[in-house]
Parts: sequence; C-alpha cells; structure tokens
Amino acid sequence: MSELVKEFNDYRSKMNDKILADNNKIIKRIFNLDTNAFAEGALDVKTKELLGLVASTVLRCDDCVKYHLEASYKAGVPKEQVVETLGIATLIGGTIVIPHLRRAYEYWDALEAQS
Repeated sequence: MSELVKEFNDYRSKMNDKILADNNKIIKRIFNLDTNAFAEGALDVKTKELLGLVASTVLRCDDCVKYHLEASYKAGVPKEQVVETLGIATLIGGTIVIPHLRRAYEYWDALEAQS
C-alpha cells in the first residue's frame, strides 16, 4: 500500500476510534448518517462518491477529497470519470481549489500505484 494512502487511513481510523469512544450521541448519529447517505439507493454508490468528491473539492477539504477518491477507486470508478468530476469541481470552485486538485491527483496516483 502506498505510504500516502496508508498514513491517511491509519490516522483516520485511529482518530475515528478515539472520537467514537467518547460515545457522543450527536457525533455517532452524524457518522451513521454519513455512512448511510453513501449506500446504494436511487443513486448508485459510484455516483454518490463522485458527488461527494465534487462537494469536498469545492469545500476544500483534503481529507474528504482523499476519502471520496479512495471510495470511488474501490467502487471501480475509472480515472477518466474522476478527472471529469474534478474538472467540474474546479469549474464550480474556481482557481482556489487548484491546490486541492493537485493533491487529489497525487492521491489518485498513490491509489493506482498500490495495485
């Protein structure tokens, strides 16, 4: 596994465990809502992950971008669709999202390098 991907996943897992261990009802419900929102429904998982990727890019959340890139990768979204999605996000978000676009490309490359 790419070191970039491993570091992100290890940190995310460790901190999620720590956060959820506090047993805060609101936080647990938000985590659950997030999980269920991205489950198969009227929209397929791939579409939902690409929507999450656009929103995350426009909101300039690098951790969220990484999460949705990895979920898209695992769902079998081809690079061409990811690139087109990031293009839409950049159009909507403007040039301020370009640094996040760079990191998104770097992370996608790391995902591809691990297989």
